[in-house]
Amino acid sequence: MGKWSVIRNLGSVKVNGPLAILTFPIRISDLRELAKSVGRPMEEDNVKNEEEEFNTGPLSVLMMSVKNNTQVLINCRNNRKLLGRVRAFDRHCNMVLENVREMWTEVPKTGKGKKKANPVNKDRFISKMFLRGDSVIIVLRNPKGRG
Repeated sequence: MGKWSVIRNLGSVKVNGPLAILTFPIRISDLRELAKSVGRPMEEDNVKNEEEEFNTGPLSVLMMSVKNNTQVLINCRNNRKLLGRVRAFDRHCNMVLENVREMWTEVPKTGKGKKKANPVNKDRFISKMFLRGDSVIIVLRNPKGRG
């Protein structure tokens, strides 16, 4: 008998795996019992699985940065790099960053007939920012282990 074949009778509510069969009249106490028996254990399992995945999976780089307050280098889709400390993140790689140094390269425009100008490295400091996860390409730990 698997997890889905277990049937529990809760008075006027019958639970068969993820499905619930309601017969009328429904008592409020039956619905409370249903919520306790079906909803909460699944939520707790999801939280535990997500937490375990954050500690061991690819997002462990971000988790370690949050725990140890270390810097990470983030390459973004706009060809900019961010060096900063991660305060919080989620499964989509949305991040709250602090003490961020944003770095990029610009090529100055030249007039007609002039040779191409050399690229110029630029940067700026941002004290706090929210970074949307879809712009993240790669996240690297600080190779020196400090920062």
